[in-house]
Amino acid sequence: MSRILDELAGILEQRKQADPDSSYVAGLYAAGLDGILKKIGEEATETVIAGKQGDRAQIVHETADLWFHTMVLLAYVDLGPNDVLEELGRRFGVSGLEEKALRNK
Repeated sequence: MSRILDELAGILEQRKQADPDSSYVAGLYAAGLDGILKKIGEEATETVIAGKQGDRAQIVHETADLWFHTMVLLAYVDLGPNDVLEELGRRFGVSGLEEKALRNK
């Protein structure tokens, strides 16, 4: 699983140098942070709608879109999937309520 995320992260990094007219991802980078965040918002909304409708295939499709665009954001700010995986690992075995309380201090 992590191999796929790592490979995708590498491709997203390469697209920073691509022509926005020939690369969807380069076009997202050219749109800047606001453009990327707008796309994540759209994909999150579509994921919520798919979840509400209960169509399993559509949930997977929309979640993949959401993850993809979130990874574009990570690459844009020079982070990668391992940064998120490390954070999830840090939280593993800790109550969600406890973790949230510690984060808010």
